[in-house]
Amino acid sequence: MSTGTTAAVWGRAEQQDFRSRVRGALLGGAVGDALGAGVSGLVLEEIRAAHGVEGVADYVPAHGRRGAVTALTQLTLFTVDGLIRAQVRRDTGAWHPPTDVHRAHLRWAATQHDWGPDERREDNGWLAAEEWLYVRRDPARECLGGFGDTVMGTLDRPKNPTARDAGALTRSAPFGLLVGWEPGLVLQLAVECAAQSHGHPAAQLSAGAFAVLVHGLARGESLDGAVQNTLALLAERPGHEAVTEALRQALGSVRQGIPGPALIEALGASDAAEEVLAVAVYCALVSEDIRHGLRLAVNHSGPSRATGSVCGALLGALHGETALPPAWLAELEGRATLLELADDFAMEMTQGPALHSPAAVAPGWLARYPRG
Repeated sequence: MSTGTTAAVWGRAEQQDFRSRVRGALLGGAVGDALGAGVSGLVLEEIRAAHGVEGVADYVPAHGRRGAVTALTQLTLFTVDGLIRAQVRRDTGAWHPPTDVHRAHLRWAATQHDWGPDERREDNGWLAAEEWLYVRRDPARECLGGFGDTVMGTLDRPKNPTARDAGALTRSAPFGLLVGWEPGLVLQLAVECAAQSHGHPAAQLSAGAFAVLVHGLARGESLDGAVQNTLALLAERPGHEAVTEALRQALGSVRQGIPGPALIEALGASDAAEEVLAVAVYCALVSEDIRHGLRLAVNHSGPSRATGSVCGALLGALHGETALPPAWLAELEGRATLLELADDFAMEMTQGPALHSPAAVAPGWLARYPRG
């Protein structure tokens, strides 16, 4: 797979801005996940009964602690790991990013049934050695099944052919951080990797659309502009109608009154991928700041973890890490791992040739991201 681009020359300011957006997207998605985890599975009336008429305004305990992340963040981390591995393996001529992402998600699947890291596996790299990841946090059945064996789902033969939920969508922000790629190739890669667990076109194209939105934001576009560009790309894809209509409804809802649960639930309250995407995009579009946007994104009767995670990634990519609420970051589970992985990704994308090339290799980097 070619990226269709030539190598970019990164200045210091450009590198710093990119790293801030990468950190913002990954941390923002995790914060939204953690905020939604505390009200996961509750309808609006139950949220208000527990937290007041304004709904949840801060982390509430989930999985035994405040700020706990779920399988949505776990899978996103392993998506990033797979994308770094793909870049590292490119020197060998073995260039097929969907395969590297699939292998990374198989490493995630091992965290869902193993007691802890397998130190005998030298090809695991550093992320799979993080003990805190070895815990089940409500993974989607479709993801467990999709990565339950080593057979890779493809567009021709996807895993779970009818799966339409948001399980592939919520792990797809990292594809959008491939800012050196053309948007159409970002869309294609996200769709191909979605097919590894989800077969319905709406689930696959929602994942692709989310990646393209993040791609536009990471390149400095406005959110409205990114949505318009995404709609133009979607129009070329068979089966795009449900996702296109959902995004158009999100845009239209911006002008329909004061943001709140009624407008959000009119966009959809199910776990269908296109509805989750529409809710997250709407909340990001009308947000006054990240705190406001994420509170909107989780206080409704729909799947709060998913809508919070997608909205957080969009706002984080748009505004960068320094716009994230410090108090939420302070309690966020796995923040050190998220930051370390975000910085590794940014370094690989901006300075990869200094870390590995056909002529020179930094051994420490290949220990972190083995080519095997």
